[in-house]
Amino acid sequence: MGFNRRKTRQIYIGNVPVGGDAPVSIQSMTSCKTSDIKAVVKEIQRLRDAGCDIVRVGVPDSESAEAISIIKKKVSIPIVADIHFDYRLALLSIKSGADGLRINPGNLKNKEHVREVVKACKEKRIPIRIGVNSGSIDRKRFTDSSPEALVESAMEHIRLLEEEDFFDIKVSLKSSDVPTMVKAYRLFAPLNDYPLHLGVTEAGTYNQAIIKSAAGIGCLLLEGIGDTIRISITGDPVKEVEAAKILLRTLNLRKEGVEIISCPTCARKEFDVEKIAKKLEGRTQNIKTYIKVAVMGCVVNGPGEAMDADVGIAVGKSGAVLFKKGKIVENVPKERILRVLLQNIEDFR
Repeated sequence: MGFNRRKTRQIYIGNVPVGGDAPVSIQSMTSCKTSDIKAVVKEIQRLRDAGCDIVRVGVPDSESAEAISIIKKKVSIPIVADIHFDYRLALLSIKSGADGLRINPGNLKNKEHVREVVKACKEKRIPIRIGVNSGSIDRKRFTDSSPEALVESAMEHIRLLEEEDFFDIKVSLKSSDVPTMVKAYRLFAPLNDYPLHLGVTEAGTYNQAIIKSAAGIGCLLLEGIGDTIRISITGDPVKEVEAAKILLRTLNLRKEGVEIISCPTCARKEFDVEKIAKKLEGRTQNIKTYIKVAVMGCVVNGPGEAMDADVGIAVGKSGAVLFKKGKIVENVPKERILRVLLQNIEDFR
């Protein structure tokens, strides 16, 4: 299925394009203190290896801002500094080499401070993400966290930057409530051409987070809305990247990694489908090439229902058959299923 993406201007975060005709990029955020340089570098390297394109670090103090300069020398993906309220931390992060800022200019209160930050960003060609969420809107003006309040809050922040002739902007309008988040992005999308960062904030632990994110982010991406995403999960941020890759692959937006098609199992199954599928998933998680692999528990489901798989296995009472693009190529003893699948996957790399 094809769908038209919203036309947006393109900005660059480091060497990663966001918006325009660029692929939807994957973001995450480090979970350790930014001042703990060794821990942050290790975590960023894990995120990069998992497929993260852009990483955000929290900057609660000057020590964290200054650490960015050292971290930058040790990692290869762009770093976005997350700033709240203190413009001096934004300036220090820019000086330290941050590739982008996440800051709401309205929170800086003083227009002169906004001008200083914008001037520094212009000089270094650093974009700013306006990150609005349910907890950041002005409660003096908005009594609730409605989609309309999120949009108006974002527009106020945007106007502050546009008044300073600054347009290297991307925007997020996050909520922990999926319908609110979806409606906010839908309302915002036709108002301008700034690229959008999608996410469901405070989505919870793994099981809940991936369902909420798939519903909210996936819904918008299918409508052509969204240029970069973060799946927020309480826990290891590498899981965020893995989930984001699967979501984008599922929507045919980025074809990377091994996609495993496996039947849900029923009384017809002739072997332990779940066991083989999970082992296969674990052994192939670092493969970057897109390969579709089928694991079918009976001849009813395979190869017919998985004929578009690059390679697959289907098991009957007399044993297993290996098939490629729906055509049976050889018989395989049950005890060799995993080994044969892995060998054939290697042939596609």
